[in-house]
Amino acid sequence: VLDANPPLEEPIYVDSADLDFVKGTRSRLGIGTGLLRRDMLRLALMSSENRAAASLGRTYPGGSEAFVAAMNRKAIELGMWNTRFVDATGLSSENVSTADDLVKMVRGAYQYPLIREFTTTPAREVETVAGRNLQFRNTNGLVKNPTWEIGLSKTGYISEAGRCLVMLTRIATRTVVIVLLDSWGTKTRIGDANRIKKWMESHRGSMPSG
Repeated sequence: VLDANPPLEEPIYVDSADLDFVKGTRSRLGIGTGLLRRDMLRLALMSSENRAAASLGRTYPGGSEAFVAAMNRKAIELGMWNTRFVDATGLSSENVSTADDLVKMVRGAYQYPLIREFTTTPAREVETVAGRNLQFRNTNGLVKNPTWEIGLSKTGYISEAGRCLVMLTRIATRTVVIVLLDSWGTKTRIGDANRIKKWMESHRGSMPSG
């Protein structure tokens, strides 16, 4: 979306084509809900709002098909050789990647100030075109934890992939990318991240800086 440089203050509207018929996920954005493109991007990144992501893909120049093609070109540009995208939301199990490729994606995404900002905002109220205010929260509760220094964050879940989390963060004087895939419980990925942080801090003296 950002590479195409569209007007972020332009309103876009949720359409019936944005509904999820793959996983049957719920959304607070009903058909006809209008938000600024900036806020759709914010909700897709901060709250994993699937209809927001679908609407961003649908309103991309050339439509959803062109959007997916652009996603795959971007993956190649970043050296993500084992990654393939088929939709804008990530709900299809045909979207595939690897932990190594996701590290490359996180590092690439970190170059965009808006992605850094939106993925680390704890909560946000957005106003629809119709004047309705909606409150959303970040799907990663660690972003509001003062003991964490998080520069980028994104959660994800489908049954095939399990509960996933990627973060770029600073621990024990090192900037690190954490990729957690297929966590078994609803809070396991957060617990695993905390355990990684605790281990790195306890081994601070034996790790190289960088």
